[in-house]
This record gives sequence, structure tokens and C-alpha cells, in this order.
Amino acid sequence: MNDDTWAELADQFADEAYASVKGYVRTYVLHRQLLDHLPPPPAPVLDVGGGAGHQSFPLAQAGYDVTLLDPSEAMLAKARERLARLPSEVRQRVTFVHADGENAVQAVDGRRFAAVLCHGVLGYLDHPEPLINQLCLCAADGGIVSIMTANAHAMAVRPAMERRWADALAAFDSRTEIGVLGVPGRADTVEELSSVLRSQGVEPLGWYGVWLFVDWFEFSGTDLDPADAPRIAAVELEASRRDPYRGLSRVFHLVGRKAGPPEPGPAARGTDADTG
Repeated sequence: MNDDTWAELADQFADEAYASVKGYVRTYVLHRQLLDHLPPPPAPVLDVGGGAGHQSFPLAQAGYDVTLLDPSEAMLAKARERLARLPSEVRQRVTFVHADGENAVQAVDGRRFAAVLCHGVLGYLDHPEPLINQLCLCAADGGIVSIMTANAHAMAVRPAMERRWADALAAFDSRTEIGVLGVPGRADTVEELSSVLRSQGVEPLGWYGVWLFVDWFEFSGTDLDPADAPRIAAVELEASRRDPYRGLSRVFHLVGRKAGPPEPGPAARGTDADTG
């Protein structure tokens, strides 16, 4: 996607989507999953396609040294606006880089990071391999690579919940859809991306769902009470770690470690490393 496209969507994405219960769940669940794998702060983290910083700013608040890279000036402006509301010690731990993810290595001057995040980006690319190559090159030896993207095994969920039965039937064999922001998107599988990571010297450690029940409520037309968000997030976190629930999530979170001496960090909790 280009800057002009995101310029039209920045407000909707940053101010509306993440302000919803579903947005809260996404940030909370991914954050908790990441903490199961990240080395202790102040380890350096690169967030490729980090948008308005919803995923990386909580890491900066936890003490991590964050570099947020994004190709959209509009999204980076949103990120700077949000960062300005945080304490000065948090702001000092965040660096912005305006660049395409496919040029990440050059954009960060070859710096290596203890963790490289890429959440919600691959689905906008026809071919994810060049970007994944950059993610892996930016990871230090023993570093973490974290990818969140659409689940090709669950493409029928949304149209079925919206009672679009013909679309749901066709979606079982589809990899593409028009996403909730009105932008075309593409889905992957855990097995395929695990294979790509391995080809780049990154061994998959485990995978998770991200949200499940909030999707079903949203697409069936049920409004959720924001006051329930913490309780909903706790349920979604547990579902994200368990079969069969995680396989029904429309997006998945795949975490791998690059070959080399691992950074000291917490052991993964409840993660199944069966990634195909």
C-alpha cells in the first residue's frame, strides 16, 4: 500500500479501529504473547509497518528501545501525535523511520534488533517473501521475529457471520477479500510462513490466534460494552493459546527465533511449536 491510501485511512485506522473493543483485544493479546518471548528491556525492538504505534508504544512504556518504521507519513504523524501524550522517558525510547519495509535493512543502516515485529502488513503484499527476508536480516542472532497476518484457513468466518452465504462458500478456497477498512487483502497460513522463516534461518517457536469471539460478535451485528473489554481480552488471550480456538481466528501470530545465541528471556507459556 502507498502513502496516499493510508492518508485516507489514517484517522479511521488509528482513532476508530483501535478505540473499539476489538482494537483493545488486539493490542492486549499481542502484547502478552510478545512478552512470553522477548528478552528483558531495554532490548531494541523494530516495528516494521508499525503505523500509529499501538503495538510498539506499550513496549516502550515497558522499557524497550523502540524503532517504528512505516512507509506512510500520515500514519507516522498519527504515531507522533500519540507519542506526544506519553511521559518524556517513554518518548526518549522511541525513534521513527520513514521507509518501506522491503528496504528496512538500508533504512536502519544495518542495525540488528533483539526483536522485529511485523503485524498486519503481509496481507497488503502480493508476495510476502521479500519483506520477510528483510525482517529476518534485521533480527540479531538469537533475536525474535514476530508476524501477525490473516489466516487463510478461516476465510469463510467473516462472510458466514455476515450471512453472505454465497461468499462464505467461495471463501473456503479463497486467499483474498476486501478487508474491514475497504482495502483488498490477502491471507497466509502458519505452515507456509513457517517454511519461509526457516529458509531465512529463523526457527518458528509457536503460533497463536489473536481475536476470535469479538469477530463473531462484530460481524453478527452485536455491540460489545467497552466496560467489558478487560474481561473479554482475558478470554481471548486464553482462546489464542488453545486448540481448536486459535485455528478459527481470522488472524494468527507467528513467533520465531533467529539462529544464534538466544537472548535471555522468559520461557514461552502455553505455546505450541507445531508449525508444520
